[in-house]
Amino acid sequence: MTIDAASNLNLEQMDVDATIHAFTSLADHAETGPHIMTSGDGIYVSDNKGNTYIDAMAALFCVNAGYGRHEIADAISEQAHKFAYFHTFGGNAHEQQIKLGERLLNILPDHMSKVMFASSGSEANDANVKLAWMYQHVRGKPEKRKIIARQMGYHGVTAVGASLSGLPLMHEPFGLPLPGFLHTDKGHYYWEGEAGESERDFSKRMAANLNALIEAEGPETVCAFISEPLMGAAACIAPAEGYFEEIQKVLRKHDVLFIADEVITGFGRLGTWFASEKYDLKPDLMTLSKGITSAYIPLSASVISEDMWKVLVGDPEKRVFTHGHTASGHPIACAAANANLDLMEGEDMVGNAARVGDYFKAQLHERLGDHPLMGEIRGDGLMLALELVANKETKQELDIEWDLSHRLYDLCLEENLISRGYFGHNSSSFAPPLTITTDEVDEVITRFSRGLNKLTDELVRDGRWKPAA
Repeated sequence: MTIDAASNLNLEQMDVDATIHAFTSLADHAETGPHIMTSGDGIYVSDNKGNTYIDAMAALFCVNAGYGRHEIADAISEQAHKFAYFHTFGGNAHEQQIKLGERLLNILPDHMSKVMFASSGSEANDANVKLAWMYQHVRGKPEKRKIIARQMGYHGVTAVGASLSGLPLMHEPFGLPLPGFLHTDKGHYYWEGEAGESERDFSKRMAANLNALIEAEGPETVCAFISEPLMGAAACIAPAEGYFEEIQKVLRKHDVLFIADEVITGFGRLGTWFASEKYDLKPDLMTLSKGITSAYIPLSASVISEDMWKVLVGDPEKRVFTHGHTASGHPIACAAANANLDLMEGEDMVGNAARVGDYFKAQLHERLGDHPLMGEIRGDGLMLALELVANKETKQELDIEWDLSHRLYDLCLEENLISRGYFGHNSSSFAPPLTITTDEVDEVITRFSRGLNKLTDELVRDGRWKPAA
């Protein structure tokens, strides 16, 4: 049997005939086909039609070191030739995994203690839920099983990860969430804050709501709370003043573990190695992925605190942690991560994210803040977003059914700019490689402005919107 017949088809048709794509309408894709990317360099990517784009999203918030880094590719190749694979089950290890584990603990918050590797953020969140359940079981509280997450939070696509995620579109087709997975307020001050309410008072109200939920469920049944420090799928919602300070008080009061999902915010995205440092978080567990290898190859990590480790390692029954994956701690992935961290440290990408991120946000305010559709400009570091509204003075929402978020994405693509569209709210976001310069930021905003002006003209021309008098 051969596959020579496929040579008579173009790549687009071959893809339509063979592939199911993530977060894609199956019916629409069958009609329109894929957008095929072929190469990248720095913040730029090119497609098979010869078009070159600024990727202002680092793909999916993940190509932190930028495209075309031969240092990471060479490390992958060298490790593949030297020793491509051995598993980490039953206490087996290899040099790259050992070095990476130690290296991570040197940049993670001081109270974090042990690392377990996997291949995706979804897998790492699954592991963290199981570690949390096992911790409660070992300490004689097996009834503490419920997990609370935030509405609009995103924590992966496995059955557990999707149950954690507070996104209805990820639940309905699959009969999720699973029992015992609950959701509290997303904590978005711009939309959920009450008239005259300060950010600090808002944060206290959010914490009071969480407290009420835990007490209604029974603190003896609640295992853990999971949150992104800065929300990704909700379009870069940063915490209000005092939000995590107040939330962590509630968690400590009820003996509830805190899982910080740093899949996006880790590895320099916000101008610090981890958002836990920026927002003064003290999680019991952390979830890492994406920027750990700049997505050059799949890798993720679950991290637990020293306090958790002492309980687990002190289990009198010496239970086996019966969890892991064939590719857990894969030598090639760990080699890529070590090379990626070499680049990040050598080029001060974390510092660049802080400096250029401040410039980026300031320029968004200066150049787009007065636009009549502009509602909120938000985020931190190189994880920024803006939200469009019908009336910026009254915060009147634009019709969600128009799906302007994705329309704006398409119009920006016409300007050779990749931004990000969202379901359920009219937001666009930016999360470019951490190597981006201020000149490149200026060009991103110029191209985005042209796309936004096209959208504005369309709305006025179609009679769907007009500027406030």
